[in-house]
Amino acid sequence: MSAVREEPIDLLVVARKDASLGVAVFDLQEVNGRALPEWTAGAHIDLLVSDQLVRQYSLCGDPADRSLWRVGVLLDPAGSGGSVYIHEKLNVGSKIRALGPRNHFILTPSPQYLFVAGGIGITPILPMLRAAQATRADWKLVYGGRTRDSMAFLDELASYGDRVCVWPQDETGLIELAAFLGPPREDILVYCCGPEPLLAAMEICCAIWPAGALRLERFAAKPLEASLNSMEFEVHLQRSGLTLTVRPDQSIIDVVQAAGIEIVCSCRGGTCGSCETTVMEGSPDHRDSVLSEDERTESRSMMICVSRSLSSRLVLDL
Repeated sequence: MSAVREEPIDLLVVARKDASLGVAVFDLQEVNGRALPEWTAGAHIDLLVSDQLVRQYSLCGDPADRSLWRVGVLLDPAGSGGSVYIHEKLNVGSKIRALGPRNHFILTPSPQYLFVAGGIGITPILPMLRAAQATRADWKLVYGGRTRDSMAFLDELASYGDRVCVWPQDETGLIELAAFLGPPREDILVYCCGPEPLLAAMEICCAIWPAGALRLERFAAKPLEASLNSMEFEVHLQRSGLTLTVRPDQSIIDVVQAAGIEIVCSCRGGTCGSCETTVMEGSPDHRDSVLSEDERTESRSMMICVSRSLSSRLVLDL
């Protein structure tokens, strides 16, 4: 896909409730009551907290209900201020703008699923459970958190019975991932969302599974190794007819925006997928936490906020 300018959607907070210690759930509707854009399980939206602050939140409601978007927001007092603003300023009647939705955590059809969620990572998993139920797939979920009081949506998850294993760390320790996953199997997909230590442990556990069995969603950028190429390179923008130079201390998106090209970019850390851009020629040095290994190998697109180039020239569909 090519990154394009999106028009923000004006939203109205129509309901708010505390789902657990530190997690507030907000129901959002279009301000004039119009139907919201369609979305599928795993999708997220960007909330425009301010002109300079944009934060991504997974949609955790029902994709069939286009009158409502639901997000769960974890309060992070040590963060950059987005969650603090949302917790302190957004109440019923408040308005906020959003971009999206977009989805890089798509639920692929499968006869069987294993779901692993840690903390607020439960939010994109909730619609996946409903989708798995609807297709009569076989599935199980293990949901970990620091304490039971900090774990949101336990009442909703209780309706699934023994398909769900709740794992509070202060009661049972860390999730026994190997025991939950069992031996590698064909025809089963593993979906995981949560903090980086959980995701790293899942990558280790699933290293012997069939390629593509593990699907991850990151809320923060994966720690990066040194770039394969930190040299200066050239970027040609096919539709704009511009050829630009990207120095070692610059990102592609900074150079493109400085040239006057409007482009969506939310996280600037390679996690949200908003700046995904089609690659027409050249070899990207993928630095994102979005694309799968197969997508990186194909190199049909790249996240220009963090990724660089292995070749001396890239041609992008911009």
